[in-house]
Amino acid sequence: MPKKSTHRSKRSKRKRNPVASFFRKPLVQLGIIVIAALAIFLIVTGGNRPAIQSAEVSADQAYQLYQQGALVLDVRNQQEWTQSHIPNAVLIPLEELPQRLDQLPHNRQIIVVCRTGVRSRTGRDILLQAGFENVTCLYGGITAWQAAGFPTVSGP
Repeated sequence: MPKKSTHRSKRSKRKRNPVASFFRKPLVQLGIIVIAALAIFLIVTGGNRPAIQSAEVSADQAYQLYQQGALVLDVRNQQEWTQSHIPNAVLIPLEELPQRLDQLPHNRQIIVVCRTGVRSRTGRDILLQAGFENVTCLYGGITAWQAAGFPTVSGP
């Protein structure tokens, strides 16, 4: 009887690398290309987020925008508005904002304002999610506006 060979061929001596084998699969390669393309797209487009000057602006920056014609959107309630508000501002209480978006211009800078800046962030986010692009909010709210000495009025 002939003896069986105890040595292996060169091909079988090489150890297979499971990671390399995984990356040689066409679907895996396609997936890597798709993920890379998506990452590049998100980097280039900024995640498809609306282009805004800043998420929040200081009272000084808000006043400059106000003087340049930006719309001031006050999202406080009627009682707070009556006590004090920025001249020519528009009052739409935060809880009414989603239903009244059609009352706001898409082609104008909007500065969302509340008392201290908390509700205005929510209002800003509602506008951005609704497709408004040039929206910011006043950091510190009308409290910061008044502390900086900018004009306010009282009454309805």
